[in-house]
Formats: sequence, C-alpha cells, structure tokens
Amino acid sequence: MSVSNLPAVGQAPAAGRPSAPETTHLVAPRFAQRRGPTSTTRRFTPWLLLAPALLWLLVFSIWPSLNTIRMAFTNAKPLGGNEEFVWFENFSYLLRDDQVVGALLNSIVFMLVCLPLLTLLPLLIAILVEKKLPGITFFRTAFYTPVIASAVVVALIWTFMLDDRGLVNGLAQALSIIQEPLPFLTDRWLIILSAVSLTVWKGLGYYMIIYLAALGNVSRDLHEAAAMDGAGAIRRFFVVTLPAVRGAMLLIAVLVCISALRVFSEVFVMTGGTGGAGGEAMTMVMLIQQYSRGFTGDLGYASALSILMFFVTLVPMLILARINSRRDT
Repeated sequence: MSVSNLPAVGQAPAAGRPSAPETTHLVAPRFAQRRGPTSTTRRFTPWLLLAPALLWLLVFSIWPSLNTIRMAFTNAKPLGGNEEFVWFENFSYLLRDDQVVGALLNSIVFMLVCLPLLTLLPLLIAILVEKKLPGITFFRTAFYTPVIASAVVVALIWTFMLDDRGLVNGLAQALSIIQEPLPFLTDRWLIILSAVSLTVWKGLGYYMIIYLAALGNVSRDLHEAAAMDGAGAIRRFFVVTLPAVRGAMLLIAVLVCISALRVFSEVFVMTGGTGGAGGEAMTMVMLIQQYSRGFTGDLGYASALSILMFFVTLVPMLILARINSRRDT
C-alpha cells in the first residue's frame, strides 16, 4: 500500500478498506484487584505470632518474679490472710541469721569446686572422643548416658554406694585403706564433696556435647600449621584448641555456676531429707525450701532469701563476663 492511499488525519477510512484495529482495555478479574495486607495488619502480625510465648513468659516468669519481690517486704504465709508489709524486716533478720551464712558458704564452696572440674574435664573428654576411631560412638554414648538419668535415681545410687556399709567404704576397708567407715553422708564437708562427685559425674556428658560442637568448628589447618612449626600435642592444646573454644568455655562456666548454686535434689536425697549434718540446710536452695514449705511457712522470708540468691548468682556471671571482655580487648 502506498502512502497516497492512506486516509488523511481525521478522515474516515474509505469503503471497502480495512480499518485499523481498535485498542481494547482489558479489565483485570476481581481477585487480581485485591490489595495486599495493610500497614496495620503488617504491624500487628508479629505480635500475634509472639503472643503465646509472651503470655507464657508473663504468667510463669515475669509475674512470679515481681510477686516474689513484693512478698519479700511482707509477712506472707502459704494460706494467706493478715498479710502486712514489714518492709526491710526480713532482710534485717537475714543478715543476722547464722543458718543463712552457713548455707551461703556451702553453696559457694560447692560452686567453686564444681566450676574447674566441669569446665576442664568435659573438654579433655571431648578431645579424646572427637577422633574418628572404631567404636568411639560407644564411648560417646557411655559418657552421655548419665545426663538423661533422673537426678533422684542417681542420688539414690550414690547414697547406697557412700553409705557406711556401702560399696566405697566396704571396698576401702577390705583393702585395709581405712579402719573405720568414712561419714560421707553425715559430715558437713564430706556431704558437699559427695554431692560434687555426683554432680560432676552426671554433668560431664552434657558439657562434653557443647565442647564437641565447638571443636567441630576448629580448622584442621591450624593444627597442621602448628605441628609443622614444631608444636607438640600439649602446645597445640594451649595455642590452638583453648583459644578456639573460649566462647564455649565461658558459656559452660556460666551454666555450671548457675546449676551449682541451685543444687537441691542431690544433697536432699543423699542426706535423707534432713537437709544435712545436724538437720541444718546445706545450701541456699534447701534453706528457701525449708522456709517456704508447710502451712506455717514464712513466704516473706523465703522471698527475701530468693532475692539474695539472685544477686549471689549474678556475681559470678558478671565476673566471667568481665574476664571475657578483657580478653577480647
């Protein structure tokens, strides 16, 4: 078609000539015209997802903590009634209570003995079982098995072993190592050492797993480079392994401090429910239980002890965090 045959602008096409196709506007279906979520919906959706966890935290953690602080300034009893604010009277009596001093000392000694044992021994075991050798899975399982055992059952087994006529005393007397049975379950310090041995035996496998995860991230090239420089196994342990697992070691130290200060089942079962030598509570947790149990329990004083326990637990955590920050700088 030549240019002369085209119609002028604004002129209708001649008869018999095909007209140009008209442009049609497609209308999108209704479902395609729907808008996305509004800004309000996007704003509240995360909170709706977090609501169950926040509710659980509020009911079982935040509210009990706030209520404990409130009761520490009252003379609250388990059955309620005639509850009055006594302000700092519970804390004043707490500072004069010799039983609190003894229980606090026992808890600190228990923590100081458990801390190096449960920080270093699991690392050594993790290094031994990390190697891929035939049958190594059996040893990993054997070390971890005490972790899943009940603390009460393990404490009962330990009690039978450490009794005056138990396996340990009987074997030691048969070998003429001792003449009289050792009072593992009646002497103040032997009770603590017995509970420490139980806690260490039961916790080795748990902390070993944490160290195994940390050792898995250590590059083999570092060990090979140190070996090529003439470093032996002990030297490589200090210059390669320890710096690589320092974060895991700090985490384990914090966990050990918290769990050691909160020890209850081990000592309670091993002392037959008496609390310790002379019937006195051996640890802070046992002392809190003693004051909060029963119909005549002093919940106000137990709450004051709980607040003291919180700050006692907080101190080693702050010290470890300070040590870690100094090493980073």
